[in-house]
Amino acid sequence: MDNITLVIYDITDDALRNKVSQFLKRFGLKRIQKSAFAGKITSSQRSEVISGLRRLVKEEKVNIQIYTITEAIFRNREVIGVEINYDEENVVIS
Repeated sequence: MDNITLVIYDITDDALRNKVSQFLKRFGLKRIQKSAFAGKITSSQRSEVISGLRRLVKEEKVNIQIYTITEAIFRNREVIGVEINYDEENVVIS
């Protein structure tokens, strides 16, 4: 069974937040909310994501949470409101 890696974060520094989002996109993770990414990656890639994020944020005051969930659980999520494809929007996220 495939697992989904879910990364959510609270980062107030605009430049750092942009670096984190670009970093996550390089692993093929897709933005599902302004501060949340999800996607199927291997366990070794997940380890790379974790160590890479640690290097990026260093001692900054941030909160990043990484979850591994089953695809079934992800599919059963409840979305209230409209689903937005953030990667297709031409919006600066601040």
